[in-house]
Amino acid sequence: VDIKEPNAVVVGLAPSKFTFASLNKAFRLLLEGAKLIAVHKGRYYKQKDGLSLGPGPFIEALEYAADVKSHVVGKPERAFFLTALASTDESLTPQQTVMIGDDVRDDVLGAINAGMHAILVKTGKYCEGDELQIPEASRNCVESFVEAVDLIEKNLVK
Repeated sequence: VDIKEPNAVVVGLAPSKFTFASLNKAFRLLLEGAKLIAVHKGRYYKQKDGLSLGPGPFIEALEYAADVKSHVVGKPERAFFLTALASTDESLTPQQTVMIGDDVRDDVLGAINAGMHAILVKTGKYCEGDELQIPEASRNCVESFVEAVDLIEKNLVK
């Protein structure tokens, strides 16, 4: 990789790198024509002391400042879920799969948009009321991973 003349800015979860200096350098590269690639646009993630900003807000700031759109290669992009499914040895369709996650936007809605079933678990990143963002016809919300597996085993997933 030529780091003397970079042609892309790649942003993932790297909290110690989200400084003014590094973001400003990325901004200037984007103004010079570099592409903006986002590993994902997670708004926040869970740390021991609570929720913390994820890469999403910083990516949005760079998009806005440089007037560019990022190319997202991870969740919640449809292609991410379909690529993950295609990488299995099984010949499963999206309709035959269930995503279990604690992030309503990146895990659950991303999977639903890819044609999969999804279950929101009230752990980790879950915030009160997140389940209301899920369309009623696809809404599955449980307290734990164990309950999610139970739902699948009992064939009760919407």
